[in-house]
Amino acid sequence: MARAVNSARLLARLLAEPARATELDAAAWNAVICVARAEQLVGTLALRLDHAAVPPVVSEILRDARQDATEQRRAALWEAEMMRRVLAPLNIPLVLLKGTAFVAGGLLAGQGRHIGDLDLLVRRDDLSTVEQALLSAGWDWAKPDAYDDDYYRRWMHELPPLLHRDRDRMIDVHHTILPPTSRPTPDADALIAGAVPLANGLSILAPADMVIHAALHLFADGDLAGGLRNLWDIDRLLREFTDEDGDFWLKLHARAAEHQAVPFVARAVRLAARLFDTPVPPAWRRVRLGDHLYERRLLSRDAWGRETHPATRLAFYVRSHWIRMPPLLLARHLLIKARRRADAARMR
Repeated sequence: MARAVNSARLLARLLAEPARATELDAAAWNAVICVARAEQLVGTLALRLDHAAVPPVVSEILRDARQDATEQRRAALWEAEMMRRVLAPLNIPLVLLKGTAFVAGGLLAGQGRHIGDLDLLVRRDDLSTVEQALLSAGWDWAKPDAYDDDYYRRWMHELPPLLHRDRDRMIDVHHTILPPTSRPTPDADALIAGAVPLANGLSILAPADMVIHAALHLFADGDLAGGLRNLWDIDRLLREFTDEDGDFWLKLHARAAEHQAVPFVARAVRLAARLFDTPVPPAWRRVRLGDHLYERRLLSRDAWGRETHPATRLAFYVRSHWIRMPPLLLARHLLIKARRRADAARMR
């Protein structure tokens, strides 16, 4: 079965339909586990298959993955609490993003999700205050490099990454959700103003904004590496929010237009429906030119979890820079990076 079906597509189908677990042979299970690990979806898969009949060796792997996911959830929430204790006295809006927001908000997208860094959104005017508070409370720069520091501060949507010296946990402090030089320009003030408060004083993005952020993060802020996990986030968010709000699709479209994100959100919805059977209205399902290329990129894994289709990956790498930077800035940045890599290679 692993030879007949693209391995990443097989994982996507199993996530969407856990009952298909009984159809997999040993080769298929090997492929699914390898791709799930590579895409950081093994914890999610383990939760989806919690009650499925699987071979004993697979059951052990999935049990360990569930335990790891539980520990990641605990660590993520604890790190958010440590951050809250430091920044709460500043009396400023603090909006959690991505995986930590999903688990803090008790959302379906947080179930089994891999969580790495703590992502936080604050107002741009509050960046300096937040930066100094974190530095004083045990966080240090993860990349103490003059060029990287200047690049982040001038051209990126976040401060340079900060790493806690004792807990070894990283925090990314955002002032918006895309680089200021990107083609779409989301309204950061509207994101913060519309955020939903949690009981502990932190907030998470409003439902439509959360879907929009996930879509922009996937299609407007990178080369789609690890994108299958991000698309699964979108599937889970759409299912939950549309179940709770009959007008969600109208609200999503209106809010996406406000953030200049309609084509990105629409593509995310179409691909989620295609790969995960996400229930979406017919008007959102119409295939657009290039969808098959994005799908090819998202599924670029072999049966051992290794990346495939190098030409496609290179094309999306170039695209990721092109949509985030003006041409002259992009050329300068890539030249500096190439020179630094060459210097580092000579020193080894």
